[in-house]
Parts: sequence; structure tokens; C-alpha cells
Amino acid sequence: MTTDPAPGALDVHPVCARFHTAIELIGARWTGAILRALFTGQCRYAQIRDAVPGLSDTMLAQRLRELQREGLIERHVVPETPVRVRYDLTAKGRDLEPVIEAVITWSHTWIPLPAAPAGAPEGE
Repeated sequence: MTTDPAPGALDVHPVCARFHTAIELIGARWTGAILRALFTGQCRYAQIRDAVPGLSDTMLAQRLRELQREGLIERHVVPETPVRVRYDLTAKGRDLEPVIEAVITWSHTWIPLPAAPAGAPEGE
């Protein structure tokens, strides 16, 4: 006895390993927001932290290390007093800008803004 696959079952493609890895990388919590801050030219640790409300120092440090390990950013120590550290996007990281911009555009169409607390100014 043979069983036929369910209708449409043959149309389902397995998820590509490259796609899955990419989505897990840029979809990790806080990563998109950190990349967005870097795209706007904010390259020092404190600037990135201040640009992403709710991001803890521990999580920012962890994500920056991960992005550096994956080759999306480079860490540069500026030999001044006091020593400064800046993070710059690599070519690989800059290539993500249209992807992040597409997500921003999509979110402005489909994701409602959270309710603002009473007395807060309107807007984003």
C-alpha cells in the first residue's frame, strides 16, 4: 500500500541552511537595533547603548562580540587619553543596510506603535 503525500506537501521546500543562519544572526534580540545605530554613524559604545533604549551593558557587549566574530563589525581602539573604542561596520555589515531598511519599511506599515504613557509626546 502506498500513501500519497498531502496536497501541496511537495511544494514545501526545506529551509536553506544559509538563510537559517542569517535569520538567526540578524534576528537575535537587540542585533537589528545595534546594526541600525551603527548605520546612523553612532560608533562608540556609549552612543550605541544610548541609541537603543532598554539595552543592558552586558547584552550590548555580548552582541558586539558576536557581530565582530561574524565579521559584521570591527572594533578599533583609539590610542588617546582616555582610550576610546569605536565600532565600524565592515563591508559585510554594510551590505545588511538594505535588509534592515526593508524591515523598517515593513514595520512602519504593519506594526502598530505601542500605546504611549499618559502625557508623553506623540510620535516615534
